[in-house]
Amino acid sequence: MTSDSMRSITQSTLGGPDVLETAEVPIPRPGSGEVLVRVAATSINAADWKLRSGTITKLGPPPFTLGLDLSGVVTEVGAEVTEFAPGDEVFGNVVSRAGAYAEYVVAPAEFLTRKPAELDHVHAAALPTAVLTAWQGLTDVLAGQRVLIHAAAGGVGHLAVQIAKARGAYVIGTARTANHEFLRGLGADELIDYTTTDFTTAVADIDVAFDLVGGDYSERSLLVLTPNGRVIDAQGEEPIGDPRYYRHYFHPSGADLAEVAALVVAGRLRGEIDRVLSLADIAEAHKLSESGRVRGKIVLTPWAD
Repeated sequence: MTSDSMRSITQSTLGGPDVLETAEVPIPRPGSGEVLVRVAATSINAADWKLRSGTITKLGPPPFTLGLDLSGVVTEVGAEVTEFAPGDEVFGNVVSRAGAYAEYVVAPAEFLTRKPAELDHVHAAALPTAVLTAWQGLTDVLAGQRVLIHAAAGGVGHLAVQIAKARGAYVIGTARTANHEFLRGLGADELIDYTTTDFTTAVADIDVAFDLVGGDYSERSLLVLTPNGRVIDAQGEEPIGDPRYYRHYFHPSGADLAEVAALVVAGRLRGEIDRVLSLADIAEAHKLSESGRVRGKIVLTPWAD
């Protein structure tokens, strides 16, 4: 490998985890408003394997490199970038066909924030997409409201539990019994094992239902709302014709991540790491993520030399 090349995960076709392969590609250069970051860690989101398989088609046809989250060190800044300099430790998002499953990645400076010294790269890389989905989706939650969070032990869900609690809500989560103790430790007030109990028979008077599952969960959640309640759907593909239903998409924001980082440093928010794998094990990591049996996030670090 030459000094101006790097390793990156790419795919030439849509399909299962085995379509992911390591390639040697040129190190990208930052444009105006962008920075080049040497990746210390990235993480897997459900969107990654949905894009890989073609369930989501927003990237168009392959080849492309996945990876929405990054934590690392700035090595070069583009024109008009004044907030970062080479050597700065940052974390945040990249949204492009040339993602963070690589040794270097270009990201818009506005998508990044400084990584606090108290937060290591592994834990920082686990946060951006998941925490912003929860932070922005629950932005209007008020103290005293009853908030129902589906898939509460997952990558977004366990952060949503903490954010809702930080905003003063009474939090109810759906999760397997094996994860109930973990979620109580994060502040959940009430828990439902979705494998044995239909949540529509177990709860009522919900002010906000946060759907992180998809399928019919949003439609069923409408049944347990208060008259002025709302369903925030971060997963569904087809919108529902009910004024209490909202389809939610996260947007990258360094400013929002700076607020999140302050909560982490204050000990009021923590991201759970299920396991840390190398990008060399990317197919295994995708299989694990797609299984739906992950507590928190799977983090990926670059190849060992």
